[in-house]
Amino acid sequence: MPGTRITDQQVMIYMKHRTRNSQVVAAAKAGISERSARRLDKSNQQTNDGTRQWRTRKDPLEAVWDSVVVPILKQDNDITPVGVFDHLCEYHTDKFSPGSRRTLERRIRKWRSLHGPAKDVVFMQTHEYGALGITDFTHVKSPVTIAGEPLKHMLFHYRMPASGWAFVQVIYGGESFAAFSDGLQNALHAAGGVPREVRTDSLSAAYKNHSSADDLTERFNDLVKHYGFKATRNNPGVAHENGAIESPHGHTKSQVEQALKIRGSYDFDSRDAYEAFVASVVARRNRRVSDKYQLEQRQLQPLPLAMSVNYTEHYVTVSRTSTICLKRVTYTVPSRLIDSRLLVRLYDDRLALFYGTDFVMELERVYADKGGRARSVNYRHVIDALVKKPRAFRHSQLRDDLLPDDNYKAIWDYVDDTLTADKASYYMVKLLHLAKQSGCERQLGRFIAASITQRQLPAIRECEERFLVIEPKAPSLTIKQHSLSSYASMIPGGLHG
Repeated sequence: MPGTRITDQQVMIYMKHRTRNSQVVAAAKAGISERSARRLDKSNQQTNDGTRQWRTRKDPLEAVWDSVVVPILKQDNDITPVGVFDHLCEYHTDKFSPGSRRTLERRIRKWRSLHGPAKDVVFMQTHEYGALGITDFTHVKSPVTIAGEPLKHMLFHYRMPASGWAFVQVIYGGESFAAFSDGLQNALHAAGGVPREVRTDSLSAAYKNHSSADDLTERFNDLVKHYGFKATRNNPGVAHENGAIESPHGHTKSQVEQALKIRGSYDFDSRDAYEAFVASVVARRNRRVSDKYQLEQRQLQPLPLAMSVNYTEHYVTVSRTSTICLKRVTYTVPSRLIDSRLLVRLYDDRLALFYGTDFVMELERVYADKGGRARSVNYRHVIDALVKKPRAFRHSQLRDDLLPDDNYKAIWDYVDDTLTADKASYYMVKLLHLAKQSGCERQLGRFIAASITQRQLPAIRECEERFLVIEPKAPSLTIKQHSLSSYASMIPGGLHG
């Protein structure tokens, strides 16, 4: 019909009937004019490659493509289709309709494929067994919690690309040298050998990044010499140069996430439990490449007899508040150490305390938020001193930190509301002292928290009878061994018999 454009369906119908009918009959069956039919026959004679040589609708970009869009694309290859679209919507509304966005994106993609600059090419690598180990840190988005508290952490990932064998360690701080050294050494010992080359990204703990040369930091250089591998790094900002581990990052984190979902909970009782869970997921992956791993393990260099240093050392003095301060974190220590000067070996996940050369204790490391401060308070360290002056509990700066969990916080709120100030402090201090003595901290807290929901507060003596097990002391007896002659004197005639 005059004024009506021919659709693709009409063209297909016409071509179908034209093979066995005249032009007039085929045109009638397709609902087009004989003039249109002659034009289609002429176009079909000019090309037989099946490519359509006609438009079925008006080009929506005709008014802006050559005059506006192409000059923008030639100007800068980083300009995105969205940027071009926003420009057209703002300054060329008379020639361009926002409804043509998808057409614009397709046309730009095609133009850049035909006329755009060369793109980066990823060259797949052939890896030799025992030649290369790659390390990197990666962040975890899964909402993991320890006893209900959110766990801020990363993963240290080591992988040998030839076999695909991997090692993953949970890291609780940032990309520090202690974390890197500890993770790498544990990975090498788990692998059973050292590759000839270890590649990292431009880690500031390993490289002096202000220099263009591959200058190693002093501590990393010592680590390299100790294990005997060659240290290399990929170019800054070029992620695909470390592609042999970047892609496995995603696979590993995805498997951990899926295993957490199947487990049905993101909460763990302790850090050790979560670390064991992650290790089990990685071990599952490693079992699939065990045959290749055995081949690669034979090509690894032997391990040194001992591990290298994976900590930093600091000297601190225990204050009169029975605390030490390190890296903007305040830690409590047993009050017997007040005024002592201690050596602290600071690892990624713990602090090892020494008095001289004698090991004192180990503390779990805590990290402060950027620009802030944090505390790690253990009531067991100071409760013996607090029992002697329980009134100090109420206004102590560490009061809320001394309460080990939510049950004890609820107990304090209750006794603070229902008892006098002195009695409330006395009750809470005695309760914490009992928790330390009995070793039943959680059970004791749950018992009293359940009681106060019934508006009943158990007496401390009642709690002691229930939770404090006092082992009976065996009496000390002195037994005198009599001589045989004394027994003989008791028998008549015994001395002469």
